[in-house]
Amino acid sequence: MIDEKIEPILDEVVRRNPGEQEFHQAVHEVLGSLGPVLAKHPELAEAKIIQRVCEPERQIIFRVPWQDDRGEVHINRGFRVEFNSALGPYKGGLRFHPSVYLGIVKFLGFEQIFKNALTGMPIGGGKGGADFDPRDRSDDEIMRFCQSFMLELFRHLGEYTDVPAGDIGVGGREIGYLFGQYKRITNRYESGVITGKDPSWGGSLVRKEATGYGTVFFVQEALKAAGKAFDGRTCVVSGSGNVAIYAIEKVHQLGGKVVACSDSSGFVHDPDGIHLELLQQVKEVERLRISAYADRRGDSARFVPGGSIWEIPCDVALPCATQNELTRADAVALVRNGCIAVGEGANMPCTPEAVRTFAEAGVLFGPGKAANAGGVATSALEMQQNASRDSWTFERTEDRLAQIMAGIHEVCFETAEEYGRPGDYVLGANIAGFLRVARAMAAHGLV
Repeated sequence: MIDEKIEPILDEVVRRNPGEQEFHQAVHEVLGSLGPVLAKHPELAEAKIIQRVCEPERQIIFRVPWQDDRGEVHINRGFRVEFNSALGPYKGGLRFHPSVYLGIVKFLGFEQIFKNALTGMPIGGGKGGADFDPRDRSDDEIMRFCQSFMLELFRHLGEYTDVPAGDIGVGGREIGYLFGQYKRITNRYESGVITGKDPSWGGSLVRKEATGYGTVFFVQEALKAAGKAFDGRTCVVSGSGNVAIYAIEKVHQLGGKVVACSDSSGFVHDPDGIHLELLQQVKEVERLRISAYADRRGDSARFVPGGSIWEIPCDVALPCATQNELTRADAVALVRNGCIAVGEGANMPCTPEAVRTFAEAGVLFGPGKAANAGGVATSALEMQQNASRDSWTFERTEDRLAQIMAGIHEVCFETAEEYGRPGDYVLGANIAGFLRVARAMAAHGLV
């Protein structure tokens, strides 16, 4: 339900941003929690903070021409939405995927504002990417695309201005090509201008593990608050990329057992527990489809083309693939099979109907802006190390990540209680993140 004072704001966002369904969904999800905030803080309504936070400070769209190995010319479209800098420089990843368009980038950037605020780190919100498909492209083709992309984007970046990172389709390889081109163009070794770098040349240990680890840390805190733990729990993790792999690793370290993971071709069910080293070999080293895991695992695992991974019974579900992957029907199946907790490792992977289903069933639910904030939190730690010309150990960085995720859980939990909805992490995350940004915006005046 949308508060009557907020409904016209949402209507205006939809009118001004036609056809951007994902952005509309993200705004609706946040604004649906803010009625009690305006009642308690009427000064925010007078300053039109909600209207201002829904409008990006800057939207950049540009052409990306590049040439493939056969000499054929391709034209892609690049994006960078610098959404909100009230708390610090714009911070958010780059996504290379055919589905990328302005609405996707704005939804991701809008979520990033509040996610970054929840970390307590001095970073604003932004997002970017291109409708480029890196799948089946050679390293040389990807390098040429990244160099062309950065040839335009570089003029908008800076360690005190806008600091991108990786996302879907942008891993360590792409970050290296992007940074190399930025360094070449600017003639500066500005380490803090991009995060997700290799630790051998300015990156942070734990960064590649951080989003997956952080999601599990958040769910661990939620389970602890409910008097439960991961130990002995059966888990299902969608996806098989960076986030999923390291979520699986941390669940296993905490005593749980992940029995299924997936990619866009289908999912594998391995009742004995996903063999992490084999999964990494198949997906990270050889870049094969998930079916190759089942082929090599033998009789203990089966590959299911298509279908829903959420039909596999589990105690904990971690959707770590992409937006709107977990529907109401999937949520009903999870509840029916006894799922007690869900943590969003991806950005907005659960549809609104799925989220309502979990709430009605009393399932612990960690929304993405809280549960998957570990990646950007560690990016901020990488920026901190770059600024001080320092390099931290894996243990020190992971400890800081665990502390940050515990802090995010605490502020979400306490905010939900303050506003009369104990255990509602969606409301807690939305209000806590919004208030941190809103207070900074109000302090800065009408800008």
